[in-house]
Amino acid sequence: MMKKQINQLTLLATLFALAFGFQSCEQKEKTKEVEKEVTIESEKPEYFLLRPEVEKAYGYSHAVKIGNDIKISGAVSMDDEGNPTAIGDMEQQMKNCYSDLEKILKHYGCTFDDVVIENIFTTNMPLLLEKSGFRAEIYKNHFPTGSWLGVKELALPEFMVEIEMEAHKSE
Repeated sequence: MMKKQINQLTLLATLFALAFGFQSCEQKEKTKEVEKEVTIESEKPEYFLLRPEVEKAYGYSHAVKIGNDIKISGAVSMDDEGNPTAIGDMEQQMKNCYSDLEKILKHYGCTFDDVVIENIFTTNMPLLLEKSGFRAEIYKNHFPTGSWLGVKELALPEFMVEIEMEAHKSE
């Protein structure tokens, strides 16, 4: 009987030692995983002004790049002095917006293929829907995610559409 108890105690001690040993190995592996982590330094934002005087007057930057991500403020149909253009012409206002957005993307070495989010604000959703086919000329490979929102008004009463976007510059 005593021998049986000793065998059981030996078996329990062996199982305990094995369990502790496996746990110890797992903790060593976890420690190794932590050692592999890389610290990423935060990158300084790079601001871009398309129309510096207009943007300073209204208090915004047209774009900012942080790392590989570029956030672009809403583009509207305006001239370099900030005056509305293509008044009453939704399609031309859209074309003017995309023209400005393309200049900003090019500044950062991007194209519309790099756009991941596009949000469109309009004071006339039925007309936007009617003229939205133009976007297929802009996005030839794929459309980005985004939202289309009908709003009561934009910054100036002549603006019918405003388009903002985010791009991701692949390395």
